[in-house]
Amino acid sequence: MLSFQGENILSVNQLDREAIEHIFAVAKQMEPYAKKHKRTRVLEGAILANLFFEPSTRTRVSFGTAFNLLGGIVRETTGMQSSALAKGESLYDTARVISAYADAVAMRHPDAGSVSEFATGSDVPVINGGDGPNEHPTQALLDLLTIDRELGRFERGIDGMHIALVGDLKYGRTVHSLSKLLCHYKDIHFSMVAPDGLQMPDYILDSVSNAGHKIEIVSKMEGNLAADIVYQTRIQEERFPSQEEANKYRGGFRISQAIYNAHCKPNSVLMHPLPRDSRSDANELDNDLNNNDNLAIFRQVQNGVLIRMALFALTLGVENQITKYEADVPWFSRKRNS
Repeated sequence: MLSFQGENILSVNQLDREAIEHIFAVAKQMEPYAKKHKRTRVLEGAILANLFFEPSTRTRVSFGTAFNLLGGIVRETTGMQSSALAKGESLYDTARVISAYADAVAMRHPDAGSVSEFATGSDVPVINGGDGPNEHPTQALLDLLTIDRELGRFERGIDGMHIALVGDLKYGRTVHSLSKLLCHYKDIHFSMVAPDGLQMPDYILDSVSNAGHKIEIVSKMEGNLAADIVYQTRIQEERFPSQEEANKYRGGFRISQAIYNAHCKPNSVLMHPLPRDSRSDANELDNDLNNNDNLAIFRQVQNGVLIRMALFALTLGVENQITKYEADVPWFSRKRNS
């Protein structure tokens, strides 16, 4: 199993099932702090460099929130043009400088392999917040935790489940990383539901097949959504060669309550890595699903904070010291009632 302390978290390839379950166990310990039942100062004085060179809301804020909830301080850089990279500084030099300031780094970059390149120059743990179309390991972990918890509501487990991955499977790094993690489980039925031009890359299909799972490759939603988990993805228009090319697929794989009623199982869980494109010509997960109890997208967000708290605690070696630095929460919070 990965030792975690002092390690970079760059790829789901670093994780086996034992490591995944260890992360989940630590994430569970973080719930009292995320729900503001208690607070902890275990990382008081520690600094996170939150480096996001590609647009992000949830992931960037989630990383910062996770570090703050452990008592740490967050320093942010957003956008390529606001950094020395715009002046020609290499990722290696940037890493040497930033790791002199910080105790941990969370990083997103538009180029595949960029976060791993950055990590070669860092003296502190680096966590990959997404590198182009390549990987998004923390999203995959929070998705897997969400799947585990959602299926648990129906006394089901990940082993033996049926998952439908829907939409842009070619450029969607979240489904790439999630598929790799699911290779550590047993007897999973995958429905790859995507237009012919946006199907899952062959290297992911090979990994899933070699793990002994069943794969169906289909190009329409009708008749292919009766799964335990329906994981919808956004059309990754920023990764297409042109906006015109991306527009060909806009709105083609939208799910509404009517589609859910017609084609999903009564308890199919709906997931999405967010942001969902709610523009009228896209509307991937329709707003009329907002009152559907099986829409798990906002529970995914909450699980993301837990996973990132767990990874900070593990990589900085404080996972067994959290309660020693506990304190009461003096301010009002509705979260305590959730």
